[in-house]
Amino acid sequence: MNRLLQIETETRASKTDRVAASTNSLLSLIEWLSGDECHALDEPGLISTLGRRLLLLGLPIDRLTLHLMTLHPELIGRTLAWAPGDPVEIHDREHSARQTFASSPLRKVMDSREPLVVGLGESMHGRWQDIDIFAGRGLVQLMIAPLCNADGPVSAAAFGTRRPGGFTPAEIQVLERILPALRNTCELRVMRQVELSLLDTYIGPLTAQRILAGRVRQGEIESIEAALLLCDLRGFTEISNRLPSNSVLELLNAYFDKVIPAITREGGEVLKFMGDAVLAFFPGYDPARSSASALMAAKGILREIDRFEFEDFALNVGIALHHGEVSYGNIGSGRRLDFTLIGPDVNLVSRIQTACGDLRVPLLMSGRFRKEARAEAVSAGRHAFKGFPEKVELFCLPES
Repeated sequence: MNRLLQIETETRASKTDRVAASTNSLLSLIEWLSGDECHALDEPGLISTLGRRLLLLGLPIDRLTLHLMTLHPELIGRTLAWAPGDPVEIHDREHSARQTFASSPLRKVMDSREPLVVGLGESMHGRWQDIDIFAGRGLVQLMIAPLCNADGPVSAAAFGTRRPGGFTPAEIQVLERILPALRNTCELRVMRQVELSLLDTYIGPLTAQRILAGRVRQGEIESIEAALLLCDLRGFTEISNRLPSNSVLELLNAYFDKVIPAITREGGEVLKFMGDAVLAFFPGYDPARSSASALMAAKGILREIDRFEFEDFALNVGIALHHGEVSYGNIGSGRRLDFTLIGPDVNLVSRIQTACGDLRVPLLMSGRFRKEARAEAVSAGRHAFKGFPEKVELFCLPES
């Protein structure tokens, strides 16, 4: 009798030890998700480490995906996908992908903000087996959980298994236990990405870096040397008077789709949209390199516009190029500020751009710019500009 009691006591102690070990491992995973080590990882490091830790807990995870929604003019979000022994997959989803997921359990979870367990043959919430990250992997069940941020779009996590019968209720409880910590770490990444993408979209990457570095006070100005490019759409007033307002917006967007990539491709940053005009700058410690980049961007714009028509309108532009020293920073009042460039050299590039129309040439550059860029150009004469005491010699491309 004493022997049976001893065996029973040892069995209970063994079960207690296993439960304690399992609980400690789960708590360790939750602490890791909330800690500095996890936050320091990049996205592939996050999902791969999470997947391996879930396997160590004894969970039959054969596919782990994170669907991180964002605010971006071109992308609806990013999908991260992991499987044991496979490299991490990263899929940036364009807004058109919304239709692909519209009738899937993923969309259902994001809209309802409620977790969902779906198996093979599920039809009430749509098919999931055909989605690229799940297709052909032999998964028999998905546990999909929403990652609800305090504000902004709802993301999701999906845990897939090939084990017949799927996850047990106890395993699903373990996954539910880690969700709050997983949501928090994903929210930090999503909000950081939203912050960067919105700043990049509306003010440009260089200016965004300055704002994130804390330069947000009125009057924080620094002097920088930069090549300046000002591009203006010729005859826009006449065209806009002949087109309905919605067509005018389509025209501007189509026009900017030709101009902006040519600028950013060469390392320039668009500072301002001024109606149909674009002001961009090319900063750098090497004036020759920044000027050459600006010239390459200008030639790229001319090539794009030369091939572009809109509703039978042939478009023409005037581009001014100059290199100089500008004051770059915050101006405004109180809590309404704007990052901008000011100074005589900014005024000069504006005057040069006006001269493009007067001389009927698509591109003009200052003498200093021509020298820095080592551009093949011919003199277009010396011109008097309001506010400048001396005439300025301008240069155009030989083919002009």
